[in-house]
Amino acid sequence: MAFRKTGIYKSRDELRALLRPGVLTAESLDAVQAAVAPGITTGELDAIAERTIRDGGGVPNFMLVPGYRNTICASVNADVVHGIPGNRALEPGDIVSVDSGAEFEGWNGDSARSFVLDDPSRPELVTERRLLNEVTEQALWHGIAALATARHLNEVGDAVEDYVESRGDFGIVEDYVGHGIGRSMHEEPPVFNYRVKGRGPAVKPGLVVAIEPMITLGGIDTLTQDDDWTVTTVDGSAAAHWEHSVAVHEGGIWVLTAHDGGASGLAPLGIRPVPIS
Repeated sequence: MAFRKTGIYKSRDELRALLRPGVLTAESLDAVQAAVAPGITTGELDAIAERTIRDGGGVPNFMLVPGYRNTICASVNADVVHGIPGNRALEPGDIVSVDSGAEFEGWNGDSARSFVLDDPSRPELVTERRLLNEVTEQALWHGIAALATARHLNEVGDAVEDYVESRGDFGIVEDYVGHGIGRSMHEEPPVFNYRVKGRGPAVKPGLVVAIEPMITLGGIDTLTQDDDWTVTTVDGSAAAHWEHSVAVHEGGIWVLTAHDGGASGLAPLGIRPVPIS
């Protein structure tokens, strides 16, 4: 993933400009979530997300990435990220991650959620995948909570890794990481989902990042399919992916791609998000 090199701290007005694309991104995922069911194709989910973003006055920003023609990435089962939507129909027991983004007046939002489809004939598989999904989502919230109190950005990765390891034997994908976001969807700095050397940039007002842990039921090695986009686990283990865009400002933090600013996800961790004034 190539990051656009730019100043990583934004002004108060620039933070305000990021609110609308964040909401549009969340609305696109709400619409997808309402439609996820056995039999629907990933291409149909893509059309739902595109319509939601355009109806809200935005532009699907994934379409602005050279060579990519869709609104979402839809990654099923062993596919980790960057799955291309098409005629694949979802089946009972599938786990599908949907990554979406909206641009509004030149500013970007980026978020992902994963969903596990029920399958009464395979309860053990569904239980395993639901646990994976829950661990990945909570790893995201632990990373966001760490950002709220961190002095340096790499504390986020420490928190994600600590939480995942506390829940059992899961793999944290290292080939792909989070990123800054603003005028471009992918900006400096990288946001690691695991412990690294060095502290990273200071966490201070104006920092806006997309935190996005990708967790597997097996190993962490990945490969890119022949379509040059879809990233898949080498061992075929299922993966989950959750992501939010988060702004640090003078009053605290605000999750731009959550309708409540992250209040419901952060409350159990003792963090109260503060709206950007």
